[in-house]
Amino acid sequence: MSITQAQAEAAIIAARQAAVSIGVPMNIAVYDDGANLKAFERMDGALLGSLDIAMNKARTAALFGFNTEALYDFSKPGGTSPGFEQSNGGLTVFAGGIPVRDHDGRLLGAVGISGGAVTQDFEVAEAAAAAARAA
Repeated sequence: MSITQAQAEAAIIAARQAAVSIGVPMNIAVYDDGANLKAFERMDGALLGSLDIAMNKARTAALFGFNTEALYDFSKPGGTSPGFEQSNGGLTVFAGGIPVRDHDGRLLGAVGISGGAVTQDFEVAEAAAAAARAA
């Protein structure tokens, strides 16, 4: 089963609310379990260059089923998989992409957030993923 439209919309709403609360306009991407775009919002004032980053964070999390920052260890200097971040058309391996799973742990899709500092992106992504799981 893949993430539903209702879950994607819940993620977008929660991300928007979290972004407004910290005063940072964000790009918000929701991908399904096949790493395809399900929903997207570019808030007014969100950085145009962050659009692609948000989408790539969601795609990376959907492809591998891990938070994007967890994948950094593979590609970092001295890591086990040099160049890993260049596979699959390019991956994003810093925080802001979080997989969404059902209650049985099956991957439904992922959210990706970009537009602020990495810690802000992660905070907003957590809110989006939690809302998608709850919907």
